[in-house]
Amino acid sequence: MTKDQLYNELNYVNHSREKRQYYANLVINNPDLLPELLEILFMVNDKISCRAAWVLEFMCNEKLEAIIPHLDVFTLNMHKVHLDSAVRPVAKICEYLVKAIYSKQENKIQSALKPTHIDRIVELCFDYMINDEKIAPKAYSMNSLYLLGRDIDWIHPELVMILERDFQMQSSGFKARAKHIIKKVKK
Repeated sequence: MTKDQLYNELNYVNHSREKRQYYANLVINNPDLLPELLEILFMVNDKISCRAAWVLEFMCNEKLEAIIPHLDVFTLNMHKVHLDSAVRPVAKICEYLVKAIYSKQENKIQSALKPTHIDRIVELCFDYMINDEKIAPKAYSMNSLYLLGRDIDWIHPELVMILERDFQMQSSGFKARAKHIIKKVKK
């Protein structure tokens, strides 16, 4: 399948789990489609890029290791994504990657994710925290930063400062998650 054919197929992706799962499985079963999917995802001003993000998120949920050969491309370009419908899945994929690092179960992400990838994820998560993003990307970023702050000593103080500063201006969902994270940091 060419990039153009995949692009056209993505027109059929909608918010239903069935469609997202169908196309995620298509990519899992045809890993050669992943570079094209990423190329479409990073066509950041095109609405179809959001659908590529949804498919990539579902694929990563099912088979996170599939993104390993593409970590450089993903982490180098993820900050360009700006449409709300694509930002949420990108933040979720970052959370999947970070959770994999800290998983008690040994996995390939733990050795594949390099310090440069982690630095890019940290930067993106802090951008999501300080920018005017919706609650979901902020929540995923909070969690990622909390986990990464276990090993990177400067993250927790910065995260707590942002959470406390923004607390009163945010939604009840943000407040609930922020309270939880602050409590865990201060333990």
